[in-house]
Amino acid sequence: MAKAFASTYSSMDWTAIFCSPMQRTVLTAKPLSEAIGIEPQFRDGLKEINYGKWEGKTPEVISREYHDDYIRWSADPAWNGPTGGEMGVTIASRAIQVIEEIKRRYSSGNVLVVSHKATIRIILSNLLGIDVGRFRFRLGCPVASVSIVEFTSHGPLLKVLADRSHLDERLRNLPGT
Repeated sequence: MAKAFASTYSSMDWTAIFCSPMQRTVLTAKPLSEAIGIEPQFRDGLKEINYGKWEGKTPEVISREYHDDYIRWSADPAWNGPTGGEMGVTIASRAIQVIEEIKRRYSSGNVLVVSHKATIRIILSNLLGIDVGRFRFRLGCPVASVSIVEFTSHGPLLKVLADRSHLDERLRNLPGT
């Protein structure tokens, strides 16, 4: 999937790459980074949500072991984090700091941000004025998808949401993606 992205997008004029330091995103950014000769700039603010005590557990197990917390989180993940994990507003705060840094440093040009499903949806929700607590219910973000935001004089403009046309049909239709 990362190679397909790089193949499709390597002809674009890229200014910078910002990336979560987590292994999945590093491996995702690598093919494009190598193709265009730009090293990713790693930012903790782009990391995936910290699921705390829920990490690695199925929703069924979480609901059974942390039922009340799970109900609160399901209703409003902006202000209710997983047990021992992060609230959506916390993720929004740390991720938007990276977006603001990018805007300050790169007032023009294409900047690739490689992050994770929840973090991307929270960033987009924040930028578009969508309640962060609704990120799971308002924006889709399948694996290896591309969303494009242009920063205009009127604010952020979502030009593309969750496009996967760079993937061949087999990859677009893998179970769980």
